[in-house]
Amino acid sequence: MNVWINSVLAFLVLMNLLLLGHSRLRASIRLVAAQGIVLGLLPLLSHAGAQAPRFVFLAAASMVLKGIVFPALLYRAVRETKVSREMEPFVGYSLSIGIGVLLLGVSLWLGSRLPLPSPVLSPLIVPVSLFTILVGLFLLVSRKKAITQVLGYLVLENGIYTFGVALALEPPLLVELGVLLDVFVAVFVMGITIFHIQREFDHIDIDRLKVLKD
Repeated sequence: MNVWINSVLAFLVLMNLLLLGHSRLRASIRLVAAQGIVLGLLPLLSHAGAQAPRFVFLAAASMVLKGIVFPALLYRAVRETKVSREMEPFVGYSLSIGIGVLLLGVSLWLGSRLPLPSPVLSPLIVPVSLFTILVGLFLLVSRKKAITQVLGYLVLENGIYTFGVALALEPPLLVELGVLLDVFVAVFVMGITIFHIQREFDHIDIDRLKVLKD
């Protein structure tokens, strides 16, 4: 089973690096959707010995929300704002990939030194979780388009989700569903905000909003 978990973790690392080097918004949304669908398998893989209905339900809910609902909301935002790609980000794409490799190294170093309360299924779970969180934060601060920043928020949540599902032996179902609901509401509100920003100001570049005056 560790082979499958490690395969999921390797896929997450690859998706994170691809996200750092992509400028096209639709392709980035597809990458985050694929990441979310694969993450939905973690509850089943990490609790393979006890396939309780709660884990199946959590996996299904995660796949539907992260792989279908969230991407559909973001696709609509892209369509309404008529923005197809991220242009001139604060940090270029080649440099972003280089920083991503550096963040991966830092995550591996931190993951090997963090004390854990219980044995983990794979020694890569904590480093990959930290790397995904750091990539999400980096996308939030290094991109100009509001849509790309929403993607960064989703990647950040994916890292937190990976860390929680992998380490919690018996996570309360209500807490898990509450987190998914919070993320759904956040993405929904962000989509509405992006649409209204585009309608009022004809752009969604966040660096241009700082010059607004009364």
